[in-house]
Amino acid sequence: MTHARTPLTLLVCAALAGCAVGSNYSRPTTPISPTYKEAAGWSPAAPADALDRGDWWALFGDPALDALEARVKVSNQNVAAAEAAYRQARALVGEQRAALFPTVSLTGGATRSGNGGGGGTTIVNPDGTTTTTGAAGGSRTTYRASLGGTWEPDVWGRIRRAVEGAKASAQASQADLANATLSAQGELAVNYFGLREADAEIALDQATVEGYRRTTQITGNRFNAGTIPHSDLLQAETQLANAQADLAGTQQQRAVYEHAIAVLVGEAPGNFSLPPAAWNPTAPAVPAGLPSTLLQRRPDIAAAERRMAAANAQVGVARAAYFPDLTLNGSYGFAASALGGLFRASNSLWSYGLALGETLFDGGARHARVKGARAAYDQTVAQYRQTVLTALQDVEDQLIAARVLEAQYVLRRQASAAADAAEVMVNNRYQAGQVSFVEVFTAQTSAYAARRALAQAQAQRQTTAVALIQALGGGWRAP
Repeated sequence: MTHARTPLTLLVCAALAGCAVGSNYSRPTTPISPTYKEAAGWSPAAPADALDRGDWWALFGDPALDALEARVKVSNQNVAAAEAAYRQARALVGEQRAALFPTVSLTGGATRSGNGGGGGTTIVNPDGTTTTTGAAGGSRTTYRASLGGTWEPDVWGRIRRAVEGAKASAQASQADLANATLSAQGELAVNYFGLREADAEIALDQATVEGYRRTTQITGNRFNAGTIPHSDLLQAETQLANAQADLAGTQQQRAVYEHAIAVLVGEAPGNFSLPPAAWNPTAPAVPAGLPSTLLQRRPDIAAAERRMAAANAQVGVARAAYFPDLTLNGSYGFAASALGGLFRASNSLWSYGLALGETLFDGGARHARVKGARAAYDQTVAQYRQTVLTALQDVEDQLIAARVLEAQYVLRRQASAAADAAEVMVNNRYQAGQVSFVEVFTAQTSAYAARRALAQAQAQRQTTAVALIQALGGGWRAP
């Protein structure tokens, strides 16, 4: 028995000491600048850990937004699909890892056999069975039960490379889940700020319509008194109708934002409503960090890097096909013609063996598979580097946008204040009969446009802050 165990022991040791074929994975270099070009001279007054808490939307100080964001992970269907894909990838890791262990099976059965014909002599056997003999033929019943096992030692590391690739793919799916969550959270924030901007513009439009209605009444009274031409009244009516049309368009846009928010939080638009509320136009300054931190902060970069690792493992799996396949098998069981005596020691059967297989000629199929795996790896390397470059561009774009919008907001506020003052002055002079309605029309149109531009600038600052947070990876870090 000692001699029988020796080959198996040697094979087990060889399997445990075997080297995995293929090159070990190492992350390739990427073109990263030492600093952000557009961050020069821009020092945001925000704590360095502002994005490390996860709930980055809390920086905007809006409880309604906080409540909506909390529903994204639970109810958003895109996030649910990404979470299911991650669970599927983790299950695949377990499936690949199972190949490292033996497969054990239990079998049992009964077989009755014989040949045709009739006649002959029936003999009662000592174990109680009967056998028909003679020239005409006979029949016999055989019972079997056995426990068997097979194992393919991972001498060349093929299975280990497959497990390595499955793990990397699962990690890529985990990053995809984080990316889908961040995308849904960012989209919700953008739509929410769009809705609050629409609320502010609706209030602005309603006030403007009311003001234009009063101007139209005054113009109508003066026309009826014969002090102004009919064209002034027509201009006032045109201005009022356009403002009413703008109000209807803004209300329609608000409804679109509300429908989008409903879908993002997993509700039917018909069952969801978000009442108007005061708009908090806070646009927090976001710390940009170093460009190299994107490699840990952006889930899409992490997903691309993990897919690169999975592709590298597949090269090793393909190369393992050049080496022989080793399979160990063994079984132990019983066979008897009577069920009562099946498990007697005299009826036991056993076997074990080793199977060795090697492909001598395949027309270059293995070589082609290795080349294909290497090409797939090269493709993931290029995609990873492109993802990093796109991420750097995204951050640079949002940094310059944040800086410019901050300056524009100050100028828009000054322009709106000046336009409001001019409108008041012209209206007073018009009521005193000192200017024509053309000047009133011009002043009111300018003031209205300046107010809308100011509201839009406020919303753009918030949406740009959201885009910058997304570009920096939100509150996520690679595990």
